[in-house]
Amino acid sequence: MFVRKPAVAGYFYPSSPKEILSEIKEFMPTLKGKEAYGAICPHAGYVYSGSVAGAVYAQLKPKEVFILLGPNHTGYGKDVSIMPEGEWEIPLGKLSIHQELAEKILKHCPFASSDIKAHLHEHSLEVQLPFIYYLNPNAKIVPITLKALSLDDSLSLAQSIGESLKESALSEKAIIISSTDMSHYLPDDLAKKVDALAIEKIKNFDPSGLYETVFTHQISMCGVIPTVVMLFATKILGATHVEIVKYTTSAEVNRDYERVVGYLGAIAL
Repeated sequence: MFVRKPAVAGYFYPSSPKEILSEIKEFMPTLKGKEAYGAICPHAGYVYSGSVAGAVYAQLKPKEVFILLGPNHTGYGKDVSIMPEGEWEIPLGKLSIHQELAEKILKHCPFASSDIKAHLHEHSLEVQLPFIYYLNPNAKIVPITLKALSLDDSLSLAQSIGESLKESALSEKAIIISSTDMSHYLPDDLAKKVDALAIEKIKNFDPSGLYETVFTHQISMCGVIPTVVMLFATKILGATHVEIVKYTTSAEVNRDYERVVGYLGAIAL
């Protein structure tokens, strides 16, 4: 069985289990246990975006399965790369892939590929795992990285995820996590202004509008495709609205207001 080793432990988040738990407990002092269909979480280093990710995961009722949708930063692998089996190791332990669900999504989505290369060095999903492990160390995952997709293909993938969950009788036992940061390397005031355009579409539960807004205004939201897919899929599964949990920029940490990255946390309920 293939074990995907940590690629960014000690870089994006601590390599010491004790330090990881200490940070997560600081980010998640209380757990709300909301029954959510999906969530949006950032994937920068914990020093920058850990408080936003923690605020999101603290809202969530622990689930048995986490479908993880993230952008492909490395360029390796296919447009839709699903790791169909094996385990992901982090300093806290290991999380197994839900093989049956992964294979169903591959079956339903003709342009999805069984692919490991895209996942070996990609950080956008790995940084979610300590939070997931903290919520439920026995959770299973389905890791999916995405390159550029059309709006129609984004909807098609979302439909495949929805069909697969329903076939597996996992709709109420799973949650779909979209991993994204918002605008990159703009002045703080401009970043907040352009991010607000995207956040408005997210808040209105409008995946098509989000897609069009991000590409029309050239917003450097790296996980726009994962987020669009998540919004489509959670709508299909029965979610009715999106709640914005937290938004911030890197300037709140490093006080550099000239080149910031935006971070958003939200949940689909």
